[in-house]
Amino acid sequence: MAEAPAPGAAAPRGPVVFTRAGIWRGVRTALPLWIGLLPFGLVVGVLSAGKGLTLAETALMSMIVYAGASQLLALELWADPAPILAVTLAAAVVNIRLAPMGAALAPWLDKLRGLRLWGTLATLVDHSFALGVAEQRAGGRDAGYLLGIGLSLWFAWQMATIGGHVLGNSVALPPGHPLFFGGIAAFSGLLVPLWRGARRDLAPWALAGAVAVAAQRLGLPQPLPLLCGALSGAALAAWLEGRAAR
Repeated sequence: MAEAPAPGAAAPRGPVVFTRAGIWRGVRTALPLWIGLLPFGLVVGVLSAGKGLTLAETALMSMIVYAGASQLLALELWADPAPILAVTLAAAVVNIRLAPMGAALAPWLDKLRGLRLWGTLATLVDHSFALGVAEQRAGGRDAGYLLGIGLSLWFAWQMATIGGHVLGNSVALPPGHPLFFGGIAAFSGLLVPLWRGARRDLAPWALAGAVAVAAQRLGLPQPLPLLCGALSGAALAAWLEGRAAR
């Protein structure tokens, strides 16, 4: 998953607006991301069918939860009886990164109210965060852009998970199939717009990845490898930012 965002996103130049044109621009901007999102959603749909979830249950989970990594982790931990506490804690660990994401997008979010705010937060994912921060740093001031990206990806996610469930009973993917790499490739690509050109930005990412892989090799249960990687990368990023500020 994408690590916690570094602080310091530039405030938009001029007053923040929320326009229909901005929403549609966000929708169009997100279309290329469907290529990476669809394989990830298909995998979640196939796994949900394999775990015994009905099509309605799969669709409802995707519409309400709308968090691919959390859904995938929950399905991997799913058993009979369901480990409710373990699944809840794992999902909380994976999704806690959304808190600093919201803080980084505060120059836009603080200016929104009502459905505009809650709709944007409900559809906020790693992809929309990365593109939103890049837009902010470029001086963008139309917060509708962020909602448009989220809505576009939300729609694609529903179609992908439903399609994966429908095909789940007829498609048996072997371990290591290229389809399982689709989500990882999409998340890796999101690091490109987040990189500000400074070499010090690469160190937290490298540390987060190395720690997560090491924790996985040590046999730590999920979601500990992800948590260890995220915390180590975020801690190094915060230390580097503090040293640069001094």
